[in-house]
Amino acid sequence: MADLRAQQLPVELIQIDVTSQESADRAAAEVEKRHGQLDILVNNAGVALDWLPPSQLSVQAFRETFETNVFGVFRVTKALLPLLKKSKHGRIVNISSGLGSLNRNADPKTTLTARNMLMAYCASKAALNMITVQLANELKGAGIKVNSANPGFTATDMNQHSGTRTVEQGAATPVCLALLPDDGPTAGVFSDDGPEPW
Repeated sequence: MADLRAQQLPVELIQIDVTSQESADRAAAEVEKRHGQLDILVNNAGVALDWLPPSQLSVQAFRETFETNVFGVFRVTKALLPLLKKSKHGRIVNISSGLGSLNRNADPKTTLTARNMLMAYCASKAALNMITVQLANELKGAGIKVNSANPGFTATDMNQHSGTRTVEQGAATPVCLALLPDDGPTAGVFSDDGPEPW
């Protein structure tokens, strides 16, 4: 945040625990108090707790993964949706993953090396993509565009910074989707290369 403020950008911080309804509601109230509406929501919180073959995955790890990656997104989106509806150009961007693609996971020729080691994460991102489609279909009439972004294998804390893409590269598609014109797409999943398979 200090880097952004050094560039004289008007940056504000509101902390949200996506696993807490109270926290999401408090954040929504604070956004309303400060700005009265919300133009863009990027759901970026995520965890990958299951670096194991599916048969060795615990129910607890599966549940905790969904609590953040699926229920957290839904919880925060619902809390902020009234403020997004006040915007003339509301945008919701859900950070997904190529690992959430059913097509890629089923294709024996695909190069998804982690697909047999991250069942909870993969399943949570597939569920997130369905949330994207369902919300996009409902909110189309309100002028709100909802899309998923696949940032690629980005170097973050989640993978001990072993990703092949920088954070700046990974942010390119989410930023593009957040700034879509009114005639832009909705109900899709996109990467730098364009539309992605479900």
